[in-house]
Amino acid sequence: MTGGLFISFEGIDGVGKSTQLDLLVQFLNEQGRKVCRTLEPGGTDLGREIRELLLHRKGEVAPRAEALLFAADRAHHVATVVRPALERNEVVVTDRYLDSSVAYQGSGRDLGFEQVRNLSLFAVDGLLPDLTVLLDLDAEKAVARRNKTGAEPDRLERAKTEFFESARQAYLKMAADEPKRWLVIDAELSVEEMQKIIRARVQELLG
Repeated sequence: MTGGLFISFEGIDGVGKSTQLDLLVQFLNEQGRKVCRTLEPGGTDLGREIRELLLHRKGEVAPRAEALLFAADRAHHVATVVRPALERNEVVVTDRYLDSSVAYQGSGRDLGFEQVRNLSLFAVDGLLPDLTVLLDLDAEKAVARRNKTGAEPDRLERAKTEFFESARQAYLKMAADEPKRWLVIDAELSVEEMQKIIRARVQELLG
């Protein structure tokens, strides 16, 4: 058993995860909590190299290779960052975790929901978040939001809208299957409204 609290943020690209994560970390720091903020892929030195391969190399990556690279990043990330922080009684807040692989590779890439989930659980030795916050938004609206930023899209972000809608539906299925772990929030709410809901749930968990 771990002593800290493990929170992940999920959702398709363009829903506002980073903003909500930033605000929660700020809130936790103000409460005097020790926070480990991290992300996947790229939460370690090795992970940053894998992230570059996954998101920024030219050319395609075979779907199974993609899933295995994400799993390798996650295994190292959990072993060297997440578990040690939890053992130090810290609040770990991560931008994406294994549910991203189930949604993106398992559903979006058609590799199989259960296959990718089992691979991911093996990589993390069964570690699941205490809370997973899902910011939910229609794929077309999410893509439009992301395009407005003007940022150069990475390899995954260049996928078709149908890919993101498939991933979105996978997220919703996972949330329905594990309602105690998931907090689903309408990403069309205001930034303030979403953060109020998130903080309330986190406060309940912290006691």
